Amino acid sequence: MIVLAATPIGNLGDASRRLVETLSNATIVAAEDTRTAIHLMRALGIENRPRLIPLHEHNERARAAEVVELARDADVVVLTDAGMPAISDPGFPLVEAAAAAGVTVTALPGPSAVLMALAVSGLPTDRFTFEGFPTRKQGERRRVFEALAGEQRTMVFFESPHRLADTLADMAAAFGDDRRGVVCRELTKLYEEVKRDSLAGLAAWAADGVRGEICVVVAGASASDDVVSIEDGVRLVLERVAAGTRMKEASAAVADATGLSKRDLYEGALAAR
Repeated sequence: MIVLAATPIGNLGDASRRLVETLSNATIVAAEDTRTAIHLMRALGIENRPRLIPLHEHNERARAAEVVELARDADVVVLTDAGMPAISDPGFPLVEAAAAAGVTVTALPGPSAVLMALAVSGLPTDRFTFEGFPTRKQGERRRVFEALAGEQRTMVFFESPHRLADTLADMAAAFGDDRRGVVCRELTKLYEEVKRDSLAGLAAWAADGVRGEICVVVAGASASDDVVSIEDGVRLVLERVAAGTRMKEASAAVADATGLSKRDLYEGALAAR
């Protein structure tokens, strides 16, 4: 079978007894980074030296069939650098191929940055959605956030520290400055930090620079929120302009009322004239 094995996301003490036992007896390990896998086993005091197969985002689709065939005759343990394989990490194409081939897939539960961030956020946990890493392109990222503006479930994102401030600013523009958010940094590590504020407040805080592994948790929209699309927002701007308001002032007023980006409204109104 294929065994998806969760590994510590920062604190080595979170390695489960089952993980240690499984790696101690493994004959084949498919790892996101074989060097990281070797370091983990050494740190856990595991003397076993299984066959190591690189399985990362650049080769996992090409090697999935090979690994599935190996799993017909022996257990293949799958490791990513941290957390649960297949959750915003390599593993999904392998599981997909194994399911299609009738090969059993199981998992060793363990550390998850998504669930830990959600649990400590102080935001509703009964319904949530994991959105992974936002796209790097700002225009596309803003469109994604605008499409999520009406999402009523708590949302969990990953983000890199050097893009965090821009992402939080785009979230504030799409969801509204006052929408509650939480930045969870360096979870389970020495400098763990949980920062709770409005999205606008978090964006201002992150502008000075943030380091470490980042999770962002955002409150869902209220059921009573009147979410306005960018198209409707542009129409409102043009109506104000037709009534005699300067476009810059009209864009700012509609942005304040809807939570949409003032710049997007202004540029959209210019293009629509």
